[in-house]
Amino acid sequence: MKTICVIPARYASTRLPGKPLKDICGKPMICRVFERAKLAKKISDVIVATDDERIFQAVEENSGRAVMTRADHKTGTDRLAEVAEKFPDVDVVINVQGDEPLIEGSLIDELVTEFEKDEQLQMATVATELREESDMKNPNNVKVVTDKNNDALYFSRSLIPYPRNSGKSKVYKHIGIYAYRREFLLNYSKTEPTALEQTESLEQLRALENGYKIRVIKSDCKFIGVDTPEDLELVNKIYREEKI
Repeated sequence: MKTICVIPARYASTRLPGKPLKDICGKPMICRVFERAKLAKKISDVIVATDDERIFQAVEENSGRAVMTRADHKTGTDRLAEVAEKFPDVDVVINVQGDEPLIEGSLIDELVTEFEKDEQLQMATVATELREESDMKNPNNVKVVTDKNNDALYFSRSLIPYPRNSGKSKVYKHIGIYAYRREFLLNYSKTEPTALEQTESLEQLRALENGYKIRVIKSDCKFIGVDTPEDLELVNKIYREEKI
């Protein structure tokens, strides 16, 4: 089974303009994400997909591989699909967000393994447990609940499950890394936005609304998606202290 990892990257960001090129210990963030993804052992290639020449050049100058994509894509999934079309021999496409500079190669390998074990699996993602109440209530942390087979029941910016009664249900944060069968991705990218997707501004709800299953791997890996200057400062601190 052939698998590639694609990292969509746009220059624009409301809260942190020019985010992919922000410095993390001497290198642009997008290059750090690329380096981390390359540590995965079950992928044949890692590609940054961008519509911005500055990002393209930064990746190439740091010994990475980048491709230019159209500028009119509405979502990262659309950009991912454009790249996937160029690789007809690929079976599975891993989508790593360009603002996850602590992504673990072993986690990417776990996603690939799910597809090796289950030939019917079309889409998968990752979640990690939230333990702080402030994190649970933060709408920037997307929550996910799953069934007993670890397939997603729902994603929301609201707190789910709502703790009306004390129980054993944990709260999980959705991590923005996805894996798709290539053919499913190409078809999925052509579907129309759905009501819940637009209400929550969460594209993965489109898959659920259309009746598709999303397998969720639960991980204890450390995740810090960089959305603010404070996030960037924290990631730099981790890189310095852990000598990543």
